[in-house]
Amino acid sequence: MGRDSLVTPDDVLADRLRKGDESAFKTILDAWSPAMLRLARSFVSTNASAEEVVQDAWVAVIRGIDGFEGRSSLKTWIFKIVVNTAKKRGIRESRTVPFGSLLAEDEGPTVEPDRFRTANDPYPGHWKPGQKPQRWSEPENAVERAEVAKIIAQVLSELPDRNRILITLRDMEGYSSEEVCELLDISPGNQRVILHRSRAAVRGKLEEYFAATQEASNGLR
Repeated sequence: MGRDSLVTPDDVLADRLRKGDESAFKTILDAWSPAMLRLARSFVSTNASAEEVVQDAWVAVIRGIDGFEGRSSLKTWIFKIVVNTAKKRGIRESRTVPFGSLLAEDEGPTVEPDRFRTANDPYPGHWKPGQKPQRWSEPENAVERAEVAKIIAQVLSELPDRNRILITLRDMEGYSSEEVCELLDISPGNQRVILHRSRAAVRGKLEEYFAATQEASNGLR
């Protein structure tokens, strides 16, 4: 998780925390708390709950720092505490996040089959004319950017909890596949399937938006 400016080796930083070094604690508190809050918010229903999760996690870090063995980075170890704390609170809020195995919803196609050429076609399995996803240009103004952001937020809110959490970690927070698998205790295969379906859902909504935008633009000509 190399998205911060901390350069102190983990063993040195952990040792400083064990000794009650307030400056070391403040350093990681300031650097990591915002991302911890966003991570916690993926599991719980309100910002207030997420803030309590982060507070509880920091308490657990201080109490449990002697148990840090360096098998993962210090940041991964701390963020795993956040995930476990947030999961427990999410369960109390009746939000369950089943990451361990694939569900029936993962077995269907991510793209409508009728967008592909049939077995009788000279090029079976290829995209039909006009059905291949197109590369979109960047939104040209602040209004379009805001509209795209709104659509993405809406799609994410409609995804199952685990899908939203995973795509948030990978595509919005920038965690690697290995980090996400470790944080969420899922296999690389499950991570790929869930992420693929989540991205497909977002792309599908954006396809609809850009198609409607293009149609409206053509109608004004």
